[in-house]
Amino acid sequence: MSESTFSWELFQKAPIVGIVRNVSLADVIRILPIFREAGLTTIEITMNTPGAEEIIRFALENESDGLNIGAGTVCTKDDLKLALNAGAQFIVTPIIDKKVIKYCVKKEIPIFPGAFTPTEIYNAWSMGANMVKIYPATSLGPEYIKDLKAPMNQLKLLPTGGVGLNNMSDFFKAGANGLGIGGQLFDKKLILDKNWGGLKAHFQQFVSKLPVA
Repeated sequence: MSESTFSWELFQKAPIVGIVRNVSLADVIRILPIFREAGLTTIEITMNTPGAEEIIRFALENESDGLNIGAGTVCTKDDLKLALNAGAQFIVTPIIDKKVIKYCVKKEIPIFPGAFTPTEIYNAWSMGANMVKIYPATSLGPEYIKDLKAPMNQLKLLPTGGVGLNNMSDFFKAGANGLGIGGQLFDKKLILDKNWGGLKAHFQQFVSKLPVA
C-alpha cells in the first residue's frame, strides 16, 4: 500500500523528526493537522507512550497524507513487531539492536538507530541504517557532528536530544542530515492549554530555521 511507505522527498522538505512522547490520542488528533500545516512532515510516536499503537494507527488512517508516521523507542524485536503491525513507516531506536536493524534493512523499512560513539555509529551505518540517530546529542553539541563527518562524510546523522530553536542551525551547519526534536517542539504548556494556534506558530518557528534546500 502506497500510504504505508516512507517518503524521503517529504523528509527532505523539512528534515526534522518530531518526537511525540506521552501525549494523549485526543491531543495528537488535534496536533497532526497543525504539524502538517506548519510545514513539518515527519513524526515519530514513541512506543513507551500509552496507547502508542492506537495513535500510530489513527495517524496513518486519518492523517497520512503529506506526513511520514513512524515509531520510536523501539528497543526489541517485540517492540518492532507491535510498531509494524500498527503500520509504522519508519523505525527509530535509542540503542543498537542488530536484529531490529537487520530486519528493517531486509524489509526496506527506514531505520534510524541510536548510537553515541564513533564505533557504534559506524557499526550501525555498516549494518544498513538509513540515518544514525546521535543520542543523546545534548552533551556533545554540534561540534561532535562536524568531528564525525570529517573522516566519515558518508554517514547520515540525526542528532537527537537537546536540539532546539537556539542550536538547530548550528547542527545543520555542522553537517546534520536531520534533527530529532521532542519536548522542545511539542511544547507541553501549549498542549496542556490546548493553545493550538500558539502551537502552530511555535512549529513554524522551527520550520523557519530549516536550511533552504
